[in-house]
Amino acid sequence: MQNFANAAFSPDVIAAMTSALEAAVASLPEPVHSSHVNLLAESILRTAGAGERDPAALQRLALIELQLVRRD
Repeated sequence: MQNFANAAFSPDVIAAMTSALEAAVASLPEPVHSSHVNLLAESILRTAGAGERDPAALQRLALIELQLVRRD
């Protein structure tokens, strides 16, 4: 996992990231692997850090990135 120790987000951004992560995980087929959740979370953190605030966009980009790196 990347180092996000110095990341700081407002409560509104944290709410958007949480919503995006929950929706992304809910859209995955069972069983959901922890590695997939970690990849989604990293993508959402990185994308929010770049300025994206829309939960739907955060979710969509994370799922696209997961498809690109996924090795089931």
